[in-house]
Amino acid sequence: KDAQDAQTAVAQALVVLKEFYERAGEATALVQQKQEPPAIFDSPYRGMQAQNGGVIGMLEVIESDFARLESETAAAEATSQKTYDEFMTDSKVDKSAKTTDIEHKTAKKQDESQALTVKREDLEGTQKELDAALAYFDKLKPSCVDAGVSYEDRVARRKEEIESLQEALRILNGEDIA
Repeated sequence: KDAQDAQTAVAQALVVLKEFYERAGEATALVQQKQEPPAIFDSPYRGMQAQNGGVIGMLEVIESDFARLESETAAAEATSQKTYDEFMTDSKVDKSAKTTDIEHKTAKKQDESQALTVKREDLEGTQKELDAALAYFDKLKPSCVDAGVSYEDRVARRKEEIESLQEALRILNGEDIA
């Protein structure tokens, strides 16, 4: 905006100066009477416009600098706007993906929490059953395991029991006892 305003102002200044210098040779504002110019002057004085560009040349350079600044600024703004738009689009996509991910993870957490509660209840029930079974086992152990008889005695007794059972089987089958 400032570069555009400056370009307009410089263009107007150039128009004013060009008009002034076109009429400069005919200016008689400070001359009291008509005099013949000295012989060294072949034409009326029109300022130093031909040498090194003068004021008009400088203003034209300034005007071109403002035009260049405006075009560079417009290009930079367009690039920045494009980058911003891409960033906003990417951010919206990323935000929606993360929001969906949060919803899924929250639902999964609730499911896992419920499953954990059920498993803990199952564990408590199973632990109670195990405790009852262990108590019953401890109650039965003395009568089954600790009979006060050595291993050799139990093997011998079992052998005698097997022989007597086989003899009873032979009697039942009607075989001769000899």
